[in-house]
Amino acid sequence: MAISLDMLVWGYSHGIFPMADSRNGQIDWYSPDPRAVLPIEQFKAPRSLQRRVGKGQYHHTQDQAFEQVIEACAQPRHYEKDTWINRQIIDAYISLHQAGMAHSIESWSDQEHSELVGGLYGVSLGGAFFGESMFSRATDASKCCLVYLVQHLRERGFMLLDTQFSTTHLEQFGVVDISREQYLRRLEIALRQKTLW
Repeated sequence: MAISLDMLVWGYSHGIFPMADSRNGQIDWYSPDPRAVLPIEQFKAPRSLQRRVGKGQYHHTQDQAFEQVIEACAQPRHYEKDTWINRQIIDAYISLHQAGMAHSIESWSDQEHSELVGGLYGVSLGGAFFGESMFSRATDASKCCLVYLVQHLRERGFMLLDTQFSTTHLEQFGVVDISREQYLRRLEIALRQKTLW
């Protein structure tokens, strides 16, 4: 069964998101406890990354290559044999992007956008952004996208940056785990916030 826009919006509004168990497998819905979030105002980037961002090594855009970003995110990492982003997931989020509720941040090798070297995508509802996945083909390219994203969310008054699960990769940015109950309370407040992407 295809994932409809209504299913996705309802799911995210209730703290639930879909993942496939493999490229050709079934899709299940998840609501982790604890839930990982990145505090937007307390977000911290390592100094080496701050220097890289400051040098402007990559050129960043938003929503210029959503399909390229999600397709790249769907490729298994070098340490993985499979992916949780299958064709059904890709098609559903492309539709959500076309409806203005899913967004991407891109890192390009230059201002001519000749080579996409990193990116991330996620879902935006009210004052909440739900990070889904990121990829990198050059040093720190996806991390630079995350720095760009957080600055974007700050400027527009977003209240919640959901990363779903805590990882070693996210620990360097100050990710915290909160209970599902606490997350749902924060989500309810964030969804009432009026923001513009």
